[in-house]
Amino acid sequence: MTVTDTQATWLTQEAYDRLKSELDGLIANRPVIAAEINARREEGDLKENGGYHAAREDQGQQEARIRQLQELLRTAEVGTAPTSGDEASPGTVLTIRYDDDDSEQVLLGSREEGSHGDLQVVSPNSPLGAALLGAKPGETREYQLPDGGNMKVSLVAVEPFTG
Repeated sequence: MTVTDTQATWLTQEAYDRLKSELDGLIANRPVIAAEINARREEGDLKENGGYHAAREDQGQQEARIRQLQELLRTAEVGTAPTSGDEASPGTVLTIRYDDDDSEQVLLGSREEGSHGDLQVVSPNSPLGAALLGAKPGETREYQLPDGGNMKVSLVAVEPFTG
């Protein structure tokens, strides 16, 4: 994904602050991980040094999360949750119905937003989320499935997410 392909992620101020705090903590922890790697390196033969390899793996995972958080926060749109159910927008709970009459409730938003209870989270950047974005109750939209087929989905109701 290039920088021009990146789309904004909607976050509440609380979620943004929580993720920023996590990022700051991970960055502050870099010297600790580096010291751990150095200490394990001093133990001897690196080929058979499980502690060294575990510390390097931890460092890799931490750096990946730092990059993920930096990109997420760089592209975040910070705002408050919608207060009306006029149309599908990030931060709303959608009741949707598929062609086969199965209906379900989903949250249009980001997994990074925090706890969502039993609600499945649908990203506004996903095919389903993009199709529903801006829809009003009663509208039917169509989106493309991964296998190339199309699926129709109707928006039954919209309500603000209360978390």
